[in-house]
Amino acid sequence: MPEALVRLLALFLAATAPAAPPPDAGTPIVIGRSHTITSAQLGERRLNVYLPPHYSDASRRFPVLFLLDGGAEEDFHHITGLAAISAAYGTTEEMIVVGIAGVDRRHDLTSPSSNPEDRKAAPTSGGAAAYRRFLVDEVKPWVAARYRTNGRSALIGESLAGLFVVETALREPAAFDDYIAISPSLWWDKGALAREAEADLRKAPPGKRRLWLAVGNETALYPEMRDGMEGLVAALKAAAPPGLAWTYTPFPAETHATIYHPAAMAAIRALYAAPK
Repeated sequence: MPEALVRLLALFLAATAPAAPPPDAGTPIVIGRSHTITSAQLGERRLNVYLPPHYSDASRRFPVLFLLDGGAEEDFHHITGLAAISAAYGTTEEMIVVGIAGVDRRHDLTSPSSNPEDRKAAPTSGGAAAYRRFLVDEVKPWVAARYRTNGRSALIGESLAGLFVVETALREPAAFDDYIAISPSLWWDKGALAREAEADLRKAPPGKRRLWLAVGNETALYPEMRDGMEGLVAALKAAAPPGLAWTYTPFPAETHATIYHPAAMAAIRALYAAPK
């Protein structure tokens, strides 16, 4: 077939082919709502809220899981997915998930470090105290005023967010009821948080709280991760207050990049198991 005829036939087929649907065709899948709040501590911040399937039942109230690194492009989707599927199959309670979107996590999730290498790697670091005030004094009241909560709250995070979770559990333990720290970066500031953990635990106020710890194969690969976790576990064995129930679960088959999803599922199932 002559080349000119081939081109003509191609143009004809293109002109008569059915039009492709526009990219935004179809029905949106909605898993939550996004809100912008103005913080006296930090300025504008974004919260993403997932409500469980039976939230429409006005007689019911729900625990709240506060998720660090909770932006739509961060960990909001996979953690809300775990909460949804676990509740759907009756393995856990239904819960509200509030994702706090990150802005500068190296600033927000770390306390000041005396280690020059930390300061070089994270020059904006050191904002954990202000970020904690934002969570406790602004985000928690905002959620309590708008949603039917049952008064129980948990804080979850991985890596630097896990470090922040552990620091909050040790230094402001009454801020939340449950703490889930996955592969916490206890190497920060040359392991200072783990070294000071026993003293912090001995000062803890009374109250029933739970701390769920997990780590992947980092303890076999990085001495600073191993030393930090071993120091924290030793402090918990020596000085955990009577009201604190704590669990340490290694995941040696998981890496720092893969541990969050399986460990978060195990934590949610352990702490929020559905009533028999």
